[in-house]
Amino acid sequence: MYAATLDQTATLKSVEAGPARQARGTTVSQKNNSGSAPKERSVVADRRAGCVFLVGAGPGDPDLLTLKAARLIASAEVVVYDHLVGKAVLELIPASARRVYAGKEAGNHALPQHEINQLLVDLASEGLRVVRLKGGDPFIFGRGGEEMQALQAAGLHCEVVPGITAAAGAGATTGIPLTHREHAQTLVFATGHLKDDTVDLDWDALARPNQTVVIYMGLGALDIICRELVAHGLPADTPAAVIHGATTPEQRGVSSPLGELPTAVREAGLRPPALIMIGNVVSVGDATVQAACALAAHGGN
Repeated sequence: MYAATLDQTATLKSVEAGPARQARGTTVSQKNNSGSAPKERSVVADRRAGCVFLVGAGPGDPDLLTLKAARLIASAEVVVYDHLVGKAVLELIPASARRVYAGKEAGNHALPQHEINQLLVDLASEGLRVVRLKGGDPFIFGRGGEEMQALQAAGLHCEVVPGITAAAGAGATTGIPLTHREHAQTLVFATGHLKDDTVDLDWDALARPNQTVVIYMGLGALDIICRELVAHGLPADTPAAVIHGATTPEQRGVSSPLGELPTAVREAGLRPPALIMIGNVVSVGDATVQAACALAAHGGN
């Protein structure tokens, strides 16, 4: 789905064998067989060509990492990671690797995006093999595209390794199918991030029937989201759910009619990071969601 621009077989071999060496204009003289004037040839200097892998860390459970992601983490020299990367995934980083926390927590960014872009460029320019570890998938609300563009503009090799997005993880662990022939023929991912105390979304499109809507980073705007969807025609009794910490030991969830969802979330004490799932498919997994919430309320026992 996310094809790399370089030959992937060659890339995998270079990862397994260690970083490639790159010539830096060093030359030596070499006589040819005819005894004529020596020719200059380039030799590989002791300098490594840096590379950045934008790696999807999945929704949190380390068993859901791809084999390629796990291999790259194990061989990384530097790992730049976000707030949403699961703790169990971070435990896979080798002790020899340098760790850099890039933050990206709502309202508390350790580094602004332009500084993260420059950091990746600087690390790769030093000849380091860098894993940029992102929760979920790098290209689904992960700003992976921006980081890829920054690296490409600097003439540096960048490869994207897809991961399981949080919506897929939440759907699997709660029994909520993202699509279903009887309930949803369309799947919409949206971001509910607040900007200037409002959410800029196409409410008419999100309120259409026979679809599943999954909203990332929207818990802080839940009241606005539910109110706008109902105002634009989505029935207030539409099944909906909020899932916190999908696929991790901290997973909790609650489901209710859309119009009652903000109250249900407050009563359950759910906090970010969380996904909002809206549509008739939620009714398929409703019992599983409620069981998960009850289990968490009793300490997981």
